[in-house]
Amino acid sequence: MRKPRFHLLYVIAALLFCCTGNAQSVIKGIVIDAGSRQPLEAASVTINGNNTERAITDNNGFFLLKTNGTGTTLLVSHVGYKTFLVNPGSTVVKVELQPDAIRLDDIKLQAGGQNKFTSLAKIDLALSPVKNTQELLRLVPGLFIAQHAGGGKAEQIFLRGFDCDHGTDVQVSVDGMPVNMVSHAHGQGYADSHFIIPETISNIDFGAGPYYTQHGNLNTAGYVAFSTYKNIPKSMVQLEGGRFNSFRTLAMIDLLKKNKDKQSAYVAGEFNYTDGPTEHKQNFNRINLFAKYNAALSAATGLTFSASAFKSKWDASGQIPERAVESGMIGRFGSIDPTEGGNTERYNANLLLTHQFNNGFVWENQAFYNRYKFNLYSDFTFYLNDPVNGDEINQAEARNILGFSSKLKQKYFFGKWILNSTDGIGVRNNQTDGSKLAHVVKRQFLDYIKYGDINETNGWAFSQQQITNGNWTIDAGLRFDYFHFKYFDRLTSVQQPSQSKSIVSPKLNIQYNAGKKVQLYVKAGKGFHSNDTRVVVANDGKEILPAAYGMDLGVILKPTKDLLLNIAAWNLYLAQEFVYVGDDGNVEPSGRTKREGIDIIARYQFSKYLFANANVNFTRPRARDEAKGQDYIPLAPTATSTGGLFYKKPTGFNGGIKYRYIKSRPANEDNSVIAKGYFLLDASVNYTKLKYEIGLSVENLLNVKWNEAQFATESRLMNEPNAVTELNFTPGTPLFARLKLAVFF
Repeated sequence: MRKPRFHLLYVIAALLFCCTGNAQSVIKGIVIDAGSRQPLEAASVTINGNNTERAITDNNGFFLLKTNGTGTTLLVSHVGYKTFLVNPGSTVVKVELQPDAIRLDDIKLQAGGQNKFTSLAKIDLALSPVKNTQELLRLVPGLFIAQHAGGGKAEQIFLRGFDCDHGTDVQVSVDGMPVNMVSHAHGQGYADSHFIIPETISNIDFGAGPYYTQHGNLNTAGYVAFSTYKNIPKSMVQLEGGRFNSFRTLAMIDLLKKNKDKQSAYVAGEFNYTDGPTEHKQNFNRINLFAKYNAALSAATGLTFSASAFKSKWDASGQIPERAVESGMIGRFGSIDPTEGGNTERYNANLLLTHQFNNGFVWENQAFYNRYKFNLYSDFTFYLNDPVNGDEINQAEARNILGFSSKLKQKYFFGKWILNSTDGIGVRNNQTDGSKLAHVVKRQFLDYIKYGDINETNGWAFSQQQITNGNWTIDAGLRFDYFHFKYFDRLTSVQQPSQSKSIVSPKLNIQYNAGKKVQLYVKAGKGFHSNDTRVVVANDGKEILPAAYGMDLGVILKPTKDLLLNIAAWNLYLAQEFVYVGDDGNVEPSGRTKREGIDIIARYQFSKYLFANANVNFTRPRARDEAKGQDYIPLAPTATSTGGLFYKKPTGFNGGIKYRYIKSRPANEDNSVIAKGYFLLDASVNYTKLKYEIGLSVENLLNVKWNEAQFATESRLMNEPNAVTELNFTPGTPLFARLKLAVFF
């Protein structure tokens, strides 16, 4: 593989280090939580009384701000913290913020402010603490999920008119480490985030559309980037118990409570078990362990190392046909094949080294390793293909993932012009041993359908340049991705010819502040998702990096300090591609598609402790090359909404009620099979004190009968003379109450 020549950027940057002469007029600083010493991302730093000079902290809490001389007073604000005035005694300053009540007023519309959605996520996370990774994903506006394998498999994801399967068109990461698995045994981009302990998450960054230079493969409908705490504010032990013999234990222990600016460490662990609502017990269990260590190697250099281990096992009742329930053959929570289920495990090591130069430039280097195992038993068609043994399949794999990335962030001041420059390179290699699709009966092997080894490498380089002048911000980027695919077929003992492919993705974001209450923006960009390696070699490397072209036209309104609205009209076009169907091992063509929609995000603060939010999404998804009436995109959402009302006090009673709604939508291309919509309510109430918290949460408060995962499936039951195509579904969880007790120390 020929390496991109992006090292020239670092040479140029080094020369600029020597010739930058404005250091004395620039303040370099960091903003942290005064108690936990956690760096605070997206804090606003301005010169008091002068809103034209401003900065926003990065993911390390760093900022650079141009000043006009001595005697400058800085105004620092962040959601959930007291606004702070500081008189820096030098050009290097550390700002320590004290926690405070959440105020929507702290979200400012300002040029160069690319972190408003990060701040919204912080508010949503604080108002509605989550109990599992499914709820973490649901905090992303417009994103819906569905679980259909007993809680053990990665969720099916829906976003912007895409049925993203398990992650094909949504890039998911945690601490810069990818969650998605390319060329996965079950589906491309498979994103199993169950190894994340939700209480360790400090922030969620997200974006809809393919407009983000630093996010490459699988970022077509959008991306979700989780960040874990660098330091935890306190230790805790938590016990939970609920219906269906469900219980969960959690512990988070602060190991180094003193001198956290020099080094800090914490560990976390959780164990989950449930029988689930199905007639056949799910026997679901999951264990997670996580540890993180931070060290200041010097005043300018920091090291972060984290490691985690995850293991899960479950039984599943699978997707069931409507006719089987309506005839009384099985109950709504029954099963045709109760031998479905599986087990999976993942082990992660993640190392990040950050250095801040004297002029404020930041150099980040990251290396990670993942070890992953997956073993899944499914039965979607029952006796369609094999009327004797049935159609149960086994998908399994074991893989190693190695990755490295390097990123240089620079900031320059040219009079009233500010240039933020980010340049990076990276590589990721996936080596999968024994990726298989096999025919089984009651989990006993019968024969192979597909069996082979995969080696897939993705190298990339990007340059993102953001220019701000007054009320204007222009963010332009260019990204280059290179892929190399290799597949060894174990069934034929043949090494298939390797294939290589590259793609260039331009991005452009323009933002204009029409005062303090109105911000206009337009986004345009090209994104892509790679295809499964088995598709690439089967199709001789043709049409295997389908491009997505999108545009957003939006406005953010802050008519009052307590109200924020974001309205965006958008479109997205996806090119023709060939898709590997992991459930039957075939390669199928997938035609060009288009999606158009409107997204609305609303946040309102009634009083100091009472908040409301709502997200509304309308989409018109269509296949471009099909006749009218035959051009529906199966399962693509057309209308969704989430929101709630929340009361949040630091101590005493707090809680909330939230809803999620998805409209009925086509389950097949001619709309003859309908995936049924639903409206659900969840509620929670907590009593919080300094040393403990008692809580009650209720899912599906109205005990609605709803279908979680739904598909138009051709299947045949035992002794049926002919196959039937109709809706197959996984029933959604009925009313489910859970109690918790948490102790803090």
